Amino acid sequence: MNIGIDIRCLMPKHYSGVAEYTSNLLDNIFKIGHKNQFKLFYNSKQDVTKNLPPFNFSNIKIFGFNYSNKLFNFCLKLFHFPKIDHLLLKTDVFFLPNLNFIALSNDCQKIITVHDLSFELFPHFFSAKRRLWHKIINPRKLISGCDKIIAVSANTKNDLVNFYQIPANKIKIIYSGLNQNLYRILEQNEPKFKLIKEKYNLPESFILFLGTLEPRKNISGIIEAFNLLKARHHDFDNLHLVIAGEKGWNYKQIFSLAQNSPFTDQIHYIDFVKSQDKIYIYNLAQLFLFPSFYEGFGFPALEAQACGLPVIAALNSSFPEILNDSAFLIEPDYINEISNAIYLVLSDQNLKKDLITKGLENVKRFSWQTCAEQTLKYISNS
Repeated sequence: MNIGIDIRCLMPKHYSGVAEYTSNLLDNIFKIGHKNQFKLFYNSKQDVTKNLPPFNFSNIKIFGFNYSNKLFNFCLKLFHFPKIDHLLLKTDVFFLPNLNFIALSNDCQKIITVHDLSFELFPHFFSAKRRLWHKIINPRKLISGCDKIIAVSANTKNDLVNFYQIPANKIKIIYSGLNQNLYRILEQNEPKFKLIKEKYNLPESFILFLGTLEPRKNISGIIEAFNLLKARHHDFDNLHLVIAGEKGWNYKQIFSLAQNSPFTDQIHYIDFVKSQDKIYIYNLAQLFLFPSFYEGFGFPALEAQACGLPVIAALNSSFPEILNDSAFLIEPDYINEISNAIYLVLSDQNLKKDLITKGLENVKRFSWQTCAEQTLKYISNS
């Protein structure tokens, strides 16, 4: 079977959660899909080849085009031209790992992965530019027009059924995976720990948030909860807060809140962290905080669990499904509840150990190999 795959999300230098999903999924699909021919598509006016993963498999061909993206997307949207399957010299099925502009011929099957509908449910968490992009691309029409749909969680499937009225039998739930060879508990005498501490100027004792700095992640709530904890409990005088991740939309509000905190000297920001460094930062932290207002899956929480961290997350969206009872789930709107959860987890060693044990067991459910096997089977049965 000739399978076309959209890899435009792999063009940026820094990978988002969708790019991590696509990279890991494809790497594992290519390892088992020997009977198929894979044709990878991207378009960029700039040279992005250095950012693309080195997919070194004999049955893969990369089709890179350098049209103006604005003009190319305009033609795809308005004229439904060019047909991307024709650019790839015939494909039986085309797989989109995320929303994007697309035009395909009628005899080419179309399959898409939907990670979440946060842009529909919480538009106020997105910039005007991003809201306009979603309006132009028309996700409802794009997703509804696909022959098959992959949802990364039951929560996302439910949103598709309830919000877009898509038939449930058209949607298959396939959980994303976790690279457990990368994210794991490290020996404390690992020499690189000292280098990472120095590189990122990390404090001795800290709680951690890691993700894109944007309103949906509720980082403001984390800072306010940290302030409340420090004001109430002087036995945590030496505890710091580390916020790690690339700057997203409206990040300045987060910085302003941190700078105006009475404990600003104990709030640290580090920018985008590469995967090979993340594992050390997770292992150095005392606790991982992820009280996001909405997540379709939530990779960072699972990464933290795999590294032996207790996790506090939100009681919403996919968290109850993905984390079950392996994390301390709280209502993200209530600062007092977040603060109390931090105090309980850090002061009750039995609770902390229980969350760590359950977390390590929980992550065993998520494998890129399993995700790849299920996805390839779903695609191949088109």
